[in-house]
This record gives sequence, C-alpha cells and structure tokens, in this order.
Amino acid sequence: MTKAGPIEYQIRSPKDSDRSEWEVLWNEYLIFYESTIPQAHTDILWARILDEEHPIRGFVAERKVDSSLIGIVHFFPHLDTWEIRPVCYLQDLYVAKDARLNKVGSNLIRRVQEYSERQNWIFVYWQTRPDNHTARKLYDKLTGGTTGSITYQIGLRTK
Repeated sequence: MTKAGPIEYQIRSPKDSDRSEWEVLWNEYLIFYESTIPQAHTDILWARILDEEHPIRGFVAERKVDSSLIGIVHFFPHLDTWEIRPVCYLQDLYVAKDARLNKVGSNLIRRVQEYSERQNWIFVYWQTRPDNHTARKLYDKLTGGTTGSITYQIGLRTK
C-alpha cells in the first residue's frame, strides 16, 4: 500500500449517529478475521458501547475533512487473579484500509491506554492472529513484543 498523504483525524467516543459507519468498519473487521456473527449480536454490541453503565467501551477515529469514521476500538475491564486492580482487554481494533499508515491504530491504542490509566486499571492487553504481520509490527513497536502466551479456547454447551 502506498501512502497517499497524511490524514487529519480525531479520536473520540462514539455517538448514536455513528452507527452506520461504525457497522461498516465492524463488518470489515469481521471479514478480516473470517468471522460472522448474527445481526442481533452486532445490535447488542452497539447498544453496549453507547451505554455508559455497561463495561464495554469504545472509541472511533473520525476523519476531520468529512467526519467519516476510519477506525474503531472496543475494550473492557475485568478482574484478574494476579492483580488487585482491574486489567483492560482490548478486544477489537480496526482501521480502514485507506487510512492505514497514518498512526490511527497506534493512536486508538494509546487512547485506550490513557483511558485505562485514568480508571486506575493495571495494564492493557490484546491478541491477534499469528499471521497478522502488519499489525504485529505495530504492536511490537508499542509494547516491546509479545508476552509469549498462546491462547486456547474451548466451546461450552449452553441451554
């Protein structure tokens, strides 16, 4: 990808009128991860992000020239058996293809870091696919490298 020139943008909390543009980015993120979820889950996620009482938080990156969204991040705190204070899990991060190479991803992560510090959470962590080389270069630069952990998941039977 060639860099067309710097993009001016701001990072802010999402608002109700962002729904359609947020959903475009959300769906591109799901496509990247070769995933699908029911529309009802997307609807619930959006409602949770906007609900100040819900622990799931989010930020959007908005292009200054036309107010279009070019990035999203979702995160939430949780308790940790090794820490006294909550930790922050950054679950979703996506930047539109035409906005990459403009530090949107790193600035979204930094905004989560700043928010987490204000909440007195102990650290921010996230996961990505091993073959997500472009993102991993950024993550290595921001963090100094992976913790070396490998993630496993087991499905549960639910009623």
